[in-house]
Amino acid sequence: MSSSHTEDPIELEQPCPIRDVLDRIGDQWSLLILEALALRTLRFNELHREIGDVSRQVLSRTLKRLENDGYISRTVYAEVPPRVEYALTGLGRSFLEPMQKLIQWAEDNHEAICRSRKQRQALREQVQ
Repeated sequence: MSSSHTEDPIELEQPCPIRDVLDRIGDQWSLLILEALALRTLRFNELHREIGDVSRQVLSRTLKRLENDGYISRTVYAEVPPRVEYALTGLGRSFLEPMQKLIQWAEDNHEAICRSRKQRQALREQVQ
């Protein structure tokens, strides 16, 4: 018998990788958090100030989800008061390039998308 170690297969919660990833990072706050952490390690209050209009509860929940998925790490320092820092992991850093392309695409096309929405809305109003 071979003594080589093989990992047990992982039972996938969502068998479609695209849906699985987009469900996680496609929420309102995840990309903003990842973008903020792309530049440096941040503490909770720094992240909260950086992002702005996110509630503390939603920020906390989103950070936990990103940590669970391996995009970010959370380090607690044994100080009084405790210091907690968030940073991108290797997986999170590997997402920066495609994320930046998505952000650039959104910025480049946002006006056209808004114009299209407005035109469609005007057409719907004419029909009614």
